[in-house]
Order: sequence, then structure tokens, then C-alpha cells
Amino acid sequence: MKLVVGLGNPGRDYRKTRHNAGFMVVDEVARRHQLTWAPGPAQVAESFVVKRFGETSVLLAKPLTYMNRSGDVVAGLARYFDVPVSDLLVVVDEAALPLGRLRARRSGSAGGHNGLKSIIQQLGTDQFARLRVGVGRGEARRDLTDHVLGRFEAGECAGLEDVITRAADAVEMFAAADIEQVMNTYNPDAAAPEHG
Repeated sequence: MKLVVGLGNPGRDYRKTRHNAGFMVVDEVARRHQLTWAPGPAQVAESFVVKRFGETSVLLAKPLTYMNRSGDVVAGLARYFDVPVSDLLVVVDEAALPLGRLRARRSGSAGGHNGLKSIIQQLGTDQFARLRVGVGRGEARRDLTDHVLGRFEAGECAGLEDVITRAADAVEMFAAADIEQVMNTYNPDAAAPEHG
């Protein structure tokens, strides 16, 4: 079984914010496959999960903790469903990438992302795949936290729709193949050396 986790913050106040790009991607995958979200197992109660799609058994999940506690849920789901870290993909927003860019990696540092930092701490390793979804940095003088917790502007909607669609395609590719194929297909600099 593979586990794909989209990161975000729960609640209406955070819906459609840049920090919830991971939620948007797994929601799109669930929509495509006509899947319904359900509460996670009692041992990992703070999650929504979809248990199966595709030929390979894939579990989609959204932690219902806040971003900086995502690791509690991800580690709990990996243990409960006996998913090795080699079969885990975490989908996160990335302010350092322009809106519309994707970057897949087989492993790496948190890169300043609190959700990834929490997951690395709880799993005790950074050796899991991640798909970073570019949401842009915005005005350099604006506080980064305010930016990622802000909603997308009207002029960004077309770019947002496109990147969510391509990220969902990348998730489906990971489900059917592996992170290497995702990297070779979706990283614009696939031939360049990896850096976290």
C-alpha cells in the first residue's frame, strides 16, 4: 500500500489559502476517482482518509491537526496501515517556488516548512518523497506567514487551477509508478542535481 498525504490546516478559515495547497491536490485526486472522505481509524482520529484507488492500493489522507503537528497523523497512519516511508508521498505548498511550478524529491530537508519538519521529527527520517506545489512568495516585504495563510488573489486562479491539476496527475503517477518517474516528468530541472 502507498500513502499520499496532502498537508493543510483544518477549518473554514483556512480553506483556499496557499498553505492548503496539499489539501487541494488530494481533494482533486479524490474527486477524479469519485471517492468520499471518511474519518481515519480511531488510533489516528485526527485525519480524513480515502482507503483505495487505482490498481495499486493507495491511501489518501488529510491530517486534521494544524500544519505544525502533521507528523503526529502521518506517522500514526504509516504505523497503522504498515506503510514503509519508501511508499509515502507528502504534498505541500512551497512559497519559494513560483505559482504553477512543481518540484518532486525522493527525500530531503524540511526547507523551512513546518509540516515537513513535524513529519521528519515524528518519523525519525527525511527519507520520504515529497511533492512541493509552488504558491509563490508574493510581496517580499509581506510577512511570509501572512502570505501563506492568505487566500489566492483573483489573478492567480488560473495558475492555481493548472498547478492543482498537474499535481494531481503527479500523485496518480506516484500511485501507479514511483517518485523517480514523477521527478523525471514534473521537475523542470530534472537533469539538475537535487537539493532538499
